[in-house]
Amino acid sequence: IFMLLFLIIGGNEVVPHSRPYMAYLNIQVSNETGTYPSSCGGFLIRPGAVLSAAHCVRVEVTVILGAHNIRVRERSQQRIRVRDWVIHPDYCPDTLSNDIALLKVWTNKSFLPQGYPPNVQPISLPRSNDHVKPGTICEVAGWGRTSRRGNSTNVMREVELRVQSEEPCQEHFDDYDPDSMISVGDQNSRKSTYCGDSGGPLVCNKKAHTMVSHGLESRLFPKVFTRASYFEPWIRRQLRSFALQELPASPSSQ
Repeated sequence: IFMLLFLIIGGNEVVPHSRPYMAYLNIQVSNETGTYPSSCGGFLIRPGAVLSAAHCVRVEVTVILGAHNIRVRERSQQRIRVRDWVIHPDYCPDTLSNDIALLKVWTNKSFLPQGYPPNVQPISLPRSNDHVKPGTICEVAGWGRTSRRGNSTNVMREVELRVQSEEPCQEHFDDYDPDSMISVGDQNSRKSTYCGDSGGPLVCNKKAHTMVSHGLESRLFPKVFTRASYFEPWIRRQLRSFALQELPASPSSQ
């Protein structure tokens, strides 16, 4: 049974606003029983564009940029109701393959290419031939739960995780694809992502090499992350498409 990942286990609170590329996705999920709130992570990759996991995108999504404590209306925060996004055409909700989406976000004019607010900055992506090696220690941040039975954290936390060889994920996930996915985690299961961190970046050597995707409900290791370098050509095509759209006269923020 897959578990969508939304949490940081075994990590620490980051210095406020030290990860200015991070985005918090406030999501309203609707089903047969009604509507309930959910959340995910994401990250800014250029002015007006946030990358996240496809399984995070629902009918109603609000992106919060420049946040540390998402339960407080910090002056640095920019809240944007997302009205346009693109999910990878080959995304499969059953296997969570191609679990990637690009969201178009517009804020005030200071956020556009001529300048950024100090607490909102994009992060670089790897090129399509830029691979992170097994054994590399990377960082993943988010606002997810801090234990299996605990509550979500209000402040951004971060944990260091090791990029693994393909074997752990190939053993536990029938649909694991080493071209488009990366196996990540702590073999001792003391540190992990969990509920609330989906869509957040795994940062290796100051680049967002992967994003949190999914794991098994019964265990904390290993986790499957979406390989950003594999999707780099698709991301660039979508960014060009976004750029063709005329900028709105006013921000669609709330």
